[in-house]
Amino acid sequence: MFTYLTQIWNSKDLRKKILFTIGILIVYRLLAHITVPGANIDGLKAMTAKNELLEMFSLLTGGSTENFSIVLMGISPYINASIIIQLLTVIVPKLESLNKEGEQGKRKINSYTRWLSFPLAFLQSYGMIILLNSRTTVPIISDIGNPAVVLPIMLTISAGTVLLVWLGEQITEKGIGNGISLLIFASIISRIPQMVGQGLFLAQEDQAKLISFVTIILFTVILTTVVILVTEAQRKIPLTYAGQGLKSKGQQAFFPIRINQAGMIPIIFAVALISFPGVIGQFLTSAKSASVQAFGKTLTTIFQPQTFTYMVLYFLLVIAFTFFYVSIVFNTDEIADNIQKRGGYIPGIRPGKQTAEYLLMSSNRLNFFGALFLATIAILPMALQFIFQSTSMGNLPLLISGAGIIIIVGVVLELIRQTNAQLQMHDYNKFY
Repeated sequence: MFTYLTQIWNSKDLRKKILFTIGILIVYRLLAHITVPGANIDGLKAMTAKNELLEMFSLLTGGSTENFSIVLMGISPYINASIIIQLLTVIVPKLESLNKEGEQGKRKINSYTRWLSFPLAFLQSYGMIILLNSRTTVPIISDIGNPAVVLPIMLTISAGTVLLVWLGEQITEKGIGNGISLLIFASIISRIPQMVGQGLFLAQEDQAKLISFVTIILFTVILTTVVILVTEAQRKIPLTYAGQGLKSKGQQAFFPIRINQAGMIPIIFAVALISFPGVIGQFLTSAKSASVQAFGKTLTTIFQPQTFTYMVLYFLLVIAFTFFYVSIVFNTDEIADNIQKRGGYIPGIRPGKQTAEYLLMSSNRLNFFGALFLATIAILPMALQFIFQSTSMGNLPLLISGAGIIIIVGVVLELIRQTNAQLQMHDYNKFY
């Protein structure tokens, strides 16, 4: 390990990129603690911990939601814009053709994503301001109905999202790479010391909660190990490429299909959908009509987090969105066509339609286990909290949620790959 770190430090270009990335992440963490001027955040943190959707936002923004920061929305509008554009590339022929144009087409699509991020951030900021302001005992914004008060706050928050996207792109271009993912990674990691301190404090006051705290740490370590194994797991479909000449043998290769092909996007979709009725119910409970209030309370009760009904629906939604997302992004017809154009084939399978059907069958089988894995990871933390609350162990916060572990593992593994690749380039350049 020490030798590996020494090699990284001795690589001048890599050292500069890492230091630049660390500097950008420090700036991001400072921005996350700058509260919007004039906002009263008393009682906001306690309310955020009780709402699943806001808890997910707080996970992606590293506490910006709890602080009502100038980067309140984090890069969640950019993530939503990326998902929307990615889905549109399958539906809109122009975007589909751009996606096939290589690096230049991807840059154009990234430009569309950035342009879409600002209006999404502007609209989402208004909804978030209204939601947070209506749920706290002390209003965050006193004159919420005055456009002269709300519009500057919305513009500030939206500009904060644009700034974070720009910082992420700086990391991608001048830093170690994968900037947006590193910002999310920093958000999640920044919450761990707070969770550890809170757990130790509760364990000191009540010795019975020490068992819960140790169980949570062991659970996090085991879950992280399982996520690493599943993330790296893949099935290698054998490929043979025809050689040139009569006596030449075909070149052997393989096409990898991962078990977890969708990442954590199905979890984001599922959380947003299952939390939406509860958020609407919270709005309706403040209505003047008694029947509307009753309907709002019913929605809030049914979609209350950590209940059995909530976890079952959450589990099924993650599975459904996993199959839906993979069916869109994993185009077996296009893959089979590309393999055939390069003179390749799967042994025992005819090129073309049969290859596409074989790849689809293999993908669906792996996707079934991937969907079960994602759904289990999503509800395990809630199930553990439910068990703690049902016993004498008490209620302790989890260090990292299941979605957070998936993000951390994915970012760290990709970071290791990029670092190793740049170290190899550094060693290769020594010969020239």
